[in-house]
Amino acid sequence: MNLEFFIAKRLISAKQHKSSISAPIIKIAIVAIAIGVIMMLVSFATGIGLQQKIREKMSAFTGHVTISNYDNNNSQISLKPISLDQDFYPEFTSVEGVEHVQATAYKGGVIRTATDFEGIIVKGIGKDYKWNYFKDFLVAGSIPDYTDRLHDKVLISEYIAKRLGFKVGDKVITYFLREDSSKTPLLRAFEVQGIYNSGFQEFDELYMLADIRHIQRLNKWEEDEIGNFEVFLTDFKNLDQKGQEIYENTGSFLDTRTIKQKYYSIFEWLSLFDFNIALIIGIMILVAGINMITALLVLILERTQMIGILKALGSSDWSVRKIFLYNAGYLILLGLFWGNLIGLGLLFAQKYLKLIPLNPETYYVTEAPVYIGWEYILAVNAGTLLLCMLMLLLPSYIITRISPVKAMKFD
Repeated sequence: MNLEFFIAKRLISAKQHKSSISAPIIKIAIVAIAIGVIMMLVSFATGIGLQQKIREKMSAFTGHVTISNYDNNNSQISLKPISLDQDFYPEFTSVEGVEHVQATAYKGGVIRTATDFEGIIVKGIGKDYKWNYFKDFLVAGSIPDYTDRLHDKVLISEYIAKRLGFKVGDKVITYFLREDSSKTPLLRAFEVQGIYNSGFQEFDELYMLADIRHIQRLNKWEEDEIGNFEVFLTDFKNLDQKGQEIYENTGSFLDTRTIKQKYYSIFEWLSLFDFNIALIIGIMILVAGINMITALLVLILERTQMIGILKALGSSDWSVRKIFLYNAGYLILLGLFWGNLIGLGLLFAQKYLKLIPLNPETYYVTEAPVYIGWEYILAVNAGTLLLCMLMLLLPSYIITRISPVKAMKFD
């Protein structure tokens, strides 16, 4: 153990004495660092968590990239069919990073009960459908199986079920308009096999999932004709690049749209979280650094005589500065310890106990989502320690201006 570290350790013990002038200021500095770390961890966890959760929910309904016919005019309703005989289906081998491709079709309808009615969009899906997300959304019943014969089982949202009084096993009478609106609407009787709740009310109040063969029959399409293709990527970060590659590797009669293009306003809102996180981090580190600078200056002022004695004994300016920087580093680490302990405790409590609810009409989720990743936890701790220590280098320079003779007379 070198001399500077030994003296710094003794200095830490001395400043904790009740008579020490710097003790309350140092405690405030530690608390400021702890609060700053808590705020930064919460900002990262909730900001990234909300972005990921909303992206997952949106992609569960539409995929990451949608391939459709130009004649559909960006409508959710499938107007003109696309043949299943495509080079990119069922495996999109020409573009790396494509995880899954599935065929779907959409048709508008009206659910009618004895006392009420509700306009919906029936999403037709088949045996290739990716059920991963809806298994997490399921609140009652089970997931329908469309791999075998055609049947009338459907999956409806909890929002629609509560609004119209449906439960698992009930019949859902649905009317569909013909192409010639002057004719009597087509009627289909479905049976509720499962009820889901994604927490994304904008979609929950709209979609009912049924066998795609119903849509094909209603539209008088062939078995190999569908409404569009939904493409899932392995990494959402590459969405823009892969979306362009998919567009270049599909036929000239097909249009592609990424989920960002379809829901531009929502993703613009999500991008604001990146700015908010950066702003909070900047403010917290600045506040923590200012408090540490104040604590260091007070500590130097309080130990002026000790500085003079050390210089008189032959210690260099840098050796004396290191004593106070070691001490400051210990205080920063102490603040980081308590900040991580409290911050991670709050995040794990929210993750598993869901203590803080959110309004789904505003935030698209029912509770504050939390993403706990070691990459940003390490970055927050290392960044706070490094930046605070760099900020302390300048005020520690004041030690070089202290004269040993005047310092030993200082009182």
